[in-house]
Parts: sequence; structure tokens; C-alpha cells
Amino acid sequence: MRAIGYLLRHLLAIFLLPFMVAVLVPRWIVQRSDHPVLELPATLAGWVLAAAGGVVGVVGLILFFSCIARFFNEGRGTLAPWDPPAALVVRGPYAHVRNPMISGVVLLLVGEALLLRSLPLAVWAAAFAALNAVYLPFVEEPMLRARFGESYATYCANVPRLIPRLRPWSG
Repeated sequence: MRAIGYLLRHLLAIFLLPFMVAVLVPRWIVQRSDHPVLELPATLAGWVLAAAGGVVGVVGLILFFSCIARFFNEGRGTLAPWDPPAALVVRGPYAHVRNPMISGVVLLLVGEALLLRSLPLAVWAAAFAALNAVYLPFVEEPMLRARFGESYATYCANVPRLIPRLRPWSG
């Protein structure tokens, strides 16, 4: 029964945060932009953009779900700020970059914009990235420093916030 409650907490956090950002908001934007959603590309460039968008979006989904699995298995918490991991997660994608979950969502948004060849969706992806570029250092990181102390400070000193390091940190 406890495992079911834990799974439901994860599903609620996923629905309230990334699902809204990556599905509901883009759907709303596309509906308001008079851009046909399921129109096949008419040019080779359109097909290339759509294919690139599919690849980028899938990479973003894989990255996002690998982060969720790490939070579930190693962190014993969810992605939600109100139900954060109890343990600091520093392996897997987190050994390369401090915010791979946000990177995954941004890649998914960029993939959607390319796949649909939609400038309004590209603007949304850029706005989401910009919001997180402010939120992460000013809100999330101070909370993590307060919760995890010196271990988080060491992690920050060795793993970049946004641009992944090529070799994983093995701290």
C-alpha cells in the first residue's frame, strides 16, 4: 500500500508540473496560434525540422524519465518542490549536469516546436528555459544548500548547472 501511495505522489507531481508545461500549455499555445497541428511538411526543410524535432523530443523524454527514476529509486522523493527527494541524487544524468530534468523538459519543448514548426512553441521553450535560469540559482539551489549542506556545495563545485560536463562526476 505504501508503494502505491509513493507512486501516486510521483504521478501527481508529474501531472501538476511537467505535464502542464510540456502538454497543456503547448496545446493551448497551438490552439491560439492558428497553426495546423497535424499538417504534414510541404518541403524537404519542413521534413528535416519535423524529424529533428522528433529526435530532440524523444531525447528530452528519455532524459526526463531517467531523472524521475533516479528521484524515485535513489532520492526517495518526487520532482515537486513540496515533496522533494530525501537524499541528494548525484548519479546518472546528475553526474553530468545539476538540472538534467529541466534540460529534458526544455529539449521536449524544443522538439515540439521543431516537430510542429511552430514559432510560438519555440518562444514558449525559450521562456521556460529563461524562467528556470532565474528560478534555479535564486530559489531552488538555496533550498538544496539548506537541506543538503556541504554535500550539495561540493556537488555544485564539481557539476555545472546547465552545460553538461563530458565525464561524469564520481563524487
